[in-house]
Amino acid sequence: MESKIGIIIGREFNERVKKKSFIITTLLTPLLMLALIFAPMLIAGYSEESTKSIVVVDDSNIIAQQLTNTDEISFEQTPLPLEIARTEYNDYYAILHIGRDIVNNPGDACLYTNGVAAMGTEQNIAAQLTLAVQKEKMKQHDIDWQVMQQLNTRIALQSAKNVQETETAESSSTVVASVLAYVLSFILYMFLLLYGVMVMQSVIEEKNNRVLEVLVSTVRPFDMMMGKILGVASVALLQIVIWIIFIGSIAYFVLPQVLPAELLAALEMMKQGVPAAAIEGGEQMGMLQAIMMLSNVKYIGGIIVWLLVFVFGGFLLYAAMFAAVGSAVDSPQDAQQLQTPIMLPIMLALFVMLTVINDPTSNVAFWFSMIPFTSPIVMMARIPYEIPLWEVCLSATLLYATFIAVVWGAGKIYRVGILMHGKKPNIKELLRWMRYK
Repeated sequence: MESKIGIIIGREFNERVKKKSFIITTLLTPLLMLALIFAPMLIAGYSEESTKSIVVVDDSNIIAQQLTNTDEISFEQTPLPLEIARTEYNDYYAILHIGRDIVNNPGDACLYTNGVAAMGTEQNIAAQLTLAVQKEKMKQHDIDWQVMQQLNTRIALQSAKNVQETETAESSSTVVASVLAYVLSFILYMFLLLYGVMVMQSVIEEKNNRVLEVLVSTVRPFDMMMGKILGVASVALLQIVIWIIFIGSIAYFVLPQVLPAELLAALEMMKQGVPAAAIEGGEQMGMLQAIMMLSNVKYIGGIIVWLLVFVFGGFLLYAAMFAAVGSAVDSPQDAQQLQTPIMLPIMLALFVMLTVINDPTSNVAFWFSMIPFTSPIVMMARIPYEIPLWEVCLSATLLYATFIAVVWGAGKIYRVGILMHGKKPNIKELLRWMRYK
């Protein structure tokens, strides 16, 4: 019996791994992910923006002289009234009108553009006006601007995991945990839907080709369903392992070559337990903590292990239900109504994931990470925050236990459905199939 399931697993695995689509997506997806990360930085670094000339009509007579030119904006003050300036300078990017009561009325300013307005430019001008008005208000109250600049201190808050068993705390980063939560949740979401639907479509195709009717004479329907599910699951796991190795290799070999020498030196000092030497200035503290956290083999290794556990368990759970739906219908169009109840928990888990990132220890996060139908996505969003191990183990146990129960019911539907043709059953009828002996 085991050998028959193994043959079906091998058939499903080889059929999909040898497809060009699998090879292309496996190789291109990590490259696309890296491109999405680095493309904005490259575009920002190499893009050249033209300087926008702005004429300033300052009725207050105190703000215009405090505006400074930048690579993006060039200011030019004019004594002309606003009505005339708007006509005379229509070949400029914009006319900035500063009202007489700008200090007491922050809304007494308007930018008249002669073309398409740019949000970045407006924000730049608004920031300069805000700073100038603040200086004027401080003059009115006899407050020295230089003293205020010295008092205005930005704190570079460090974050560390409090570990009782060791003398030193482990460096952590909330930003890194949040990014990992997003990425891991979407990976689970993508695999549950993509490969789950793949199982359903495969069953429908083989059912229409009458292949299943031939196979069922030599293999039990339950063994056939399990072989198909495990075969596709092995393809999904292989793809994830390849991505992990590919991205990990790039991070290990390429990242040290592109990081500045000062940053590498600061990282080495932090590894040696001298964080104060790396904090100097505080500007790069967030990046340093992020790199330290991502270079923690224990932390990343634990996430990878649990990712494989929940990808495999979540796929087994949903693939069994998708296989049951595929066996009960004759076309993908007929399957849409029946697969909707299956897809709703997956979509719900994705919405809950957004609240998990705000508070991974909330009651909502905890319970949805325990419910097996939402736990694969929600729990993977919580794991980067280093929640208690017993919660993760309990969630995984409930997930696999539920899979055993679901696959029992799905197997009964599969056994009846693969031999049914020309009839589209409803959910009530599917439940009746589950009671057949």
